[in-house]
Amino acid sequence: MASMLKFLKPGLRVQPADIQSAALWGIAAGTTALWIVQPFDWIKKTFLEKPKPEK
Repeated sequence: MASMLKFLKPGLRVQPADIQSAALWGIAAGTTALWIVQPFDWIKKTFLEKPKPEK
């Protein structure tokens, strides 16, 4: 992969800032999606509450 990037002009190569920016935009998009949907009741029921014992 690195040898393929050497053929690109220095301005077109992937920079660490590009990777960081993509990661931050992904986190922002995921957070926004959760905020819009707000599945907190489902998360609470699925992960936090203990199931009631059956008799």
